[in-house]
Amino acid sequence: MSIEDVVTMASKALYIIIKLSAPILLISLIIGLIISIFQTVTSIQEQTLTFVPKIIAVFLGLMLLGYWILSTLRNYIVELWSDFGQYIR
Repeated sequence: MSIEDVVTMASKALYIIIKLSAPILLISLIIGLIISIFQTVTSIQEQTLTFVPKIIAVFLGLMLLGYWILSTLRNYIVELWSDFGQYIR
């Protein structure tokens, strides 16, 4: 296994991590921004107000995107394990 193979595997793994985590992080970012704007407009300074909507939104996002996340991750793992014989040479 050469250095190029290791770099390719690592870069593909990092790309998949970013691709799979980005939708959930964007959901949390958007909900946090909306709640922050709401708090600024209404002058409500409750710290726990952002916590519950973010948890609910992330949970709903995971419910909607969970199948896509798991299938993408499964495909990557199957690809890694199917090429395992090439890695040990």
